[in-house]
Amino acid sequence: MGKKRWLIPAAAGVAALLPAVAMAHGSVQAEPSWSTLLTGWEFDPLFLFPLALVTWGYFSAVKHVNRAHPSSRFPVSRVVYFSLGIAATVVALASPIAAYDTTLFVAHMWQHMLLMMVAAPLLLLGQPITLLLRVSSPRVRKGLILPVLHSWPVRVLSFPVVAWLIFAATMWTSHFLPIFNAALENVWIHRFEHLWFMGAALLFWWPAIGADPSPWRMPHPIRLLYVFLQMPQNSFLALAIYNAGEPLYDHYATLIRTWGPSALTDQQAAGITMWVFGDMLFLIALGFLAYGWVKHEEFETRRTDRALARARLAKQEQAGSTQHST
Repeated sequence: MGKKRWLIPAAAGVAALLPAVAMAHGSVQAEPSWSTLLTGWEFDPLFLFPLALVTWGYFSAVKHVNRAHPSSRFPVSRVVYFSLGIAATVVALASPIAAYDTTLFVAHMWQHMLLMMVAAPLLLLGQPITLLLRVSSPRVRKGLILPVLHSWPVRVLSFPVVAWLIFAATMWTSHFLPIFNAALENVWIHRFEHLWFMGAALLFWWPAIGADPSPWRMPHPIRLLYVFLQMPQNSFLALAIYNAGEPLYDHYATLIRTWGPSALTDQQAAGITMWVFGDMLFLIALGFLAYGWVKHEEFETRRTDRALARARLAKQEQAGSTQHST
């Protein structure tokens, strides 16, 4: 019981912080300076506590696997990828980018790109599902995890065409439905929006990266095409935002700000950011996928060569045995 005493003050601290978080949401931030960029971090307990729990669970599982299987340790590279994904999530949702997301549309755009284009693929490169399977007991693995992975809701949502459409639809509907403006005004809708974006991104990148078990496995050329086809819709959406003749969101249009660009100029900067840096991130992802394809082909070639060598050796041994018997 003594070990759980910390839960009471922790819960009290969260309860005390929630009103402050809600009140701060949507308020106009001061003009950016070196001081505000260094100290203007938002510490939302409803984001930080779950993220800290996920991080602790991941590293605890890695430690357990490495201790139980010293000859087959969990790859360090995967841990680095996951750590970078967590760091990107923190930057998106707690750094000054988050502090200015309801003041500047361009900051909001950077936040969404970090979540969907950087954090999500990095987290998946950390192989969290593989780690969960390795750390679980055979009973839990066969009775719970694998049935969930192969259940019909997961199979439908992770089907590449469905995942691709969910990602694209999330980008368009979130920017052209009232929910975007509502998220700027309401902290709970904003939190839901972040979960929605992250969930859609994880679904999209899961079959493309292919690092974890999945109900659907795509050949490497199809993975490249799958990701490449997202670039045009990203560009069209970015240009639609950039070319809009007036501010799209009442929140930014009516925000009284004595510094920085006008609401329309800020919106155009957000559109350019989405176009240039969004497509750049897609190109980087395509480069990694192409590299993975090459490494896969090299591995398959070596495996085929070893199989042929074993077959030739077996044939030679059989021929020698036959000659010896005669």
